[in-house]
Amino acid sequence: MMITTNEIKKMILENGADLCGIASVESFDDAPKGFHPRDVLPSCKSVIVFAKRFLNGTLKCKSTVPYTIVRNILSDRMDKMAVEICSELEKDQIIAIPTGTNGPTVFDQSTERFRNIVSAKHCAVKAGLGRIGRNTLLITPEYGNMVWLSVILVDVELESDSILEGSPCPERCNLCVDVCPVNAVGDPELNQMDCWNYAFGAENGGDFLIKCYKCREICPKCLGDM
Repeated sequence: MMITTNEIKKMILENGADLCGIASVESFDDAPKGFHPRDVLPSCKSVIVFAKRFLNGTLKCKSTVPYTIVRNILSDRMDKMAVEICSELEKDQIIAIPTGTNGPTVFDQSTERFRNIVSAKHCAVKAGLGRIGRNTLLITPEYGNMVWLSVILVDVELESDSILEGSPCPERCNLCVDVCPVNAVGDPELNQMDCWNYAFGAENGGDFLIKCYKCREICPKCLGDM
């Protein structure tokens, strides 16, 4: 007897995830060309998204080192979790593949943007975990934007979760736009390269230290309660 949707969610949560949602692959018609789940796994029928809560205390620090440490450890841990979950699902004759918690990224020639092979935050929206704010971050009811995401593609049809409706942002809120040091926030899409060059560039700390997450910490919905 094949494992059920509820059993899969239970297994993922017991593996350490704080949230888990599922979307049908049929809901991804609007995915960018080359970055549809079936561009990765042609037999994909469902998309599983799981999240880990990010430590709120990192936003209280004057140093960005704790934030960088948590980001790096969560990315590594979630990739390992995803592989372990896929291995368990294969025991039930389900083809399951991880897509990378924090890359590696692929350059999209059509939009001149770097992307994961599937967008975790857009998958999370379709899986009912949250909504995308003006700062382009996923905002969840439980943990606000303080979550890290990972996506697993599977070749079986699972019960989908309902999408959350509406915008998570307070009306006329402009805080994330005003606080950005390089004016990268405000358009429908983040000015990716300006953001990356400032937050990850060699200036003031080098490539291995995240130096800016102002749009995350200033958000009124940062810690949840939408």
